[in-house]
Amino acid sequence: MLDGFYKVEFSVDAASGRSVMYARDGVLLGGGSAFAHIGTYEQIGDDIYAELVTRRHNNDPRYDSLLGSDSAALKARGRADADGKVFRFQGGSEQLPGAIFRSVMTPLDEEIGPPGKVSEGGIVNGLYSIHIRTLDGIAGANTGVMLFHDGHILGGDGSFYYLGSYDSANGRWKGEILNQEHTPAKGEVPLFGGHEIGIGISGTCNAEGAEAEAVALIGTRSVRCKAMLTLMQRA
Repeated sequence: MLDGFYKVEFSVDAASGRSVMYARDGVLLGGGSAFAHIGTYEQIGDDIYAELVTRRHNNDPRYDSLLGSDSAALKARGRADADGKVFRFQGGSEQLPGAIFRSVMTPLDEEIGPPGKVSEGGIVNGLYSIHIRTLDGIAGANTGVMLFHDGHILGGDGSFYYLGSYDSANGRWKGEILNQEHTPAKGEVPLFGGHEIGIGISGTCNAEGAEAEAVALIGTRSVRCKAMLTLMQRA
């Protein structure tokens, strides 16, 4: 079965990218540093049929759409390798006729411990874009996606993945996540690359998103950050 949390390496002809993806009960939610990926899948025999929409959440021009549009749809068919853990897909998009989409989904650790407590006025279950910038005059920033669901957090981007838990009620939330590399990132994100980072977060939330201040423990160094989250898809 496809159900689980994955690193995704994908290509459209000669262009390539990376993201994270959570698959459960026929639903796909994930994304990377500039695009959220939202879709469905169905298993028929050994084959898995997936349909996805990609939506831009980061306007940085360094991140081009592999499908030629800030909002695009694709269809793909795949199946598991012999070990039953790694999945390979191939397909295409009407936005880019003739181009071939390929992806490889490799499982990530999703042992995230017990969930936090969520009650009335808590953060909405769903997939969010997250934009992080460092404070106190330290130059640094990162973008990705984060999935909140009943007290658990999963997420990531083109180089990192996040695991954690949160409590939320009455328009407030607080959480703890562990940020780890799934692909070496030191050259791309020097501040976070090469480290396993614990991050404590607290802030406010509403029906559209959330904001928070965070403290990241990078080795022996403590770095304050500001995080802005925008709801992309309810879950």
